[in-house]
Amino acid sequence: MYILIGIAAFVVLILILLWVIYNGLVKAKNIVDEAFSGIDVQLMKRHELIPNLIEAVKGYNAHEAEVLTTIVGMRNSRAATVNETAASDGSITSALKSFRIQVEAYPDLQANTQFIKLMDNLTTVEDELAMARRYYNGTIREYNTKIEVFPAVMFAKMFGFTEAEFYEIENSSDREAPKVELNN
Repeated sequence: MYILIGIAAFVVLILILLWVIYNGLVKAKNIVDEAFSGIDVQLMKRHELIPNLIEAVKGYNAHEAEVLTTIVGMRNSRAATVNETAASDGSITSALKSFRIQVEAYPDLQANTQFIKLMDNLTTVEDELAMARRYYNGTIREYNTKIEVFPAVMFAKMFGFTEAEFYEIENSSDREAPKVELNN
């Protein structure tokens, strides 16, 4: 009789442990999904600003408007995975950096209040996007740790939880510090 009670208590304990582990993993996965949607929201904000920048720049130089039109084409392609999203985001970020440098040649454009406001908004969105990327990677770190530690590691794959990908820079040249040459 005591043996049956002991076995039943052990089985109940294992079931409770599985329940806690499973719920913890589901919660971590949902936080990862929410963090990725935060990146998506910031990307959409940035994408909505670009057509307004095109309109503001059109009167100054066709080349800069063309660069922004190319960016619009990049933004219209929807990515399915984290790596595809990161690659698309990296391409757009590089193009926007190039655009900012090109715009410096137009003092009239830089004095345009609408353009200044749009560029300020873009800077704010880029800062929020950087924060969203960091938050996402933090949630990925927590999630991956949860599925790799004992005892969850014994059950994570059985429940269908697999390691998630970090949001990483695709272009390795973006990791390098810019070279500055000062000519006297």
